[in-house]
Amino acid sequence: MDDPKGRTALITGASAGLGAEFARQLGAAGYGLVLVARRLDRLERLAAELRDRHGVPAEAVEADLADPDGPPSIAGELDRLGLAVDYLVNNAGSAGPDLLEDREWEEQADYLRLMMTSVARMCHLFIPGMRERGFGRILNVASVAGRIPRTNDLNYGPSKAYVIALSEALDLTLRSEGVRACALCPGFTHTEFHAVADLLEEKAALPGFVWYDAEVVVREGLAVIERGKCVHVSGRLYRWIDPVLQSVWTRPLARRLSGGG
Repeated sequence: MDDPKGRTALITGASAGLGAEFARQLGAAGYGLVLVARRLDRLERLAAELRDRHGVPAEAVEADLADPDGPPSIAGELDRLGLAVDYLVNNAGSAGPDLLEDREWEEQADYLRLMMTSVARMCHLFIPGMRERGFGRILNVASVAGRIPRTNDLNYGPSKAYVIALSEALDLTLRSEGVRACALCPGFTHTEFHAVADLLEEKAALPGFVWYDAEVVVREGLAVIERGKCVHVSGRLYRWIDPVLQSVWTRPLARRLSGGG
């Protein structure tokens, strides 16, 4: 990892799960931290823990990325604190509503803002400064679900496919300027995600070998972006499966097995 002395990492969705693990590992590496989420009390406890443990500055910023005013409010707080963002981790997200069954469009619009628009806007706000300074890292948390269409996945997977495509285009655009972008694509990961999304029964029905710890996923993501990789499927099992899902020869079979007919 590049020398983090005097540099700041901003992590969205930092109050739990992968976001909190990103904060722990980037703090341990020496980055100053800006932790963003809706649950300010949890952010403040984590910020205090990391200041004490690693001796790095850590700020907690309350913001809702589903709100159109969320990203500019974060940028305004960074200006107030006098901080520039060198390492951006776009991690905030959720399972979301059913596109066809949940009829309130505003709920759908909020979800799309959270999963896609906010990612693009955070990049729009913070990447120009990285370009000017000649250094930056953008790690966008996507998913294996963004790599293959699945029956009844009409919001989560498609939104993650956008994040993957955006990350690839950003990396192609920026890498000659000292700025790197990477889409991190985990499979099933032990976090609070399934409990919050009421998916604990689904989790219990899956075999243990398909699950990875958040520590492994984050460690891999932080390592591969330094090696210049712009899309990384996390977990050895998923890296074995992914070529099968992407092959022009086997992708039709994968679609049928997922219920696509």
